[in-house]
Amino acid sequence: MAAGHGNTPAAWTAVAVGMLGFVIGSVALLRSEAQMTLLWIGIIIALLAFPLFLVLSKLGFNASDH
Repeated sequence: MAAGHGNTPAAWTAVAVGMLGFVIGSVALLRSEAQMTLLWIGIIIALLAFPLFLVLSKLGFNASDH
């Protein structure tokens, strides 16, 4: 792997958005009555991380400063 593999704004943003989606979905499942709406919101946010990465890559945020 390259020395800067994954250390780009596009990668960090996609990972942060994906983690946010998983946290929201997990909180929905931990509630006393599972809230399906909140769960689906978390799933949708997590699934948007990959297209977000692709868009940011095309905009040039996938280039390392090295």
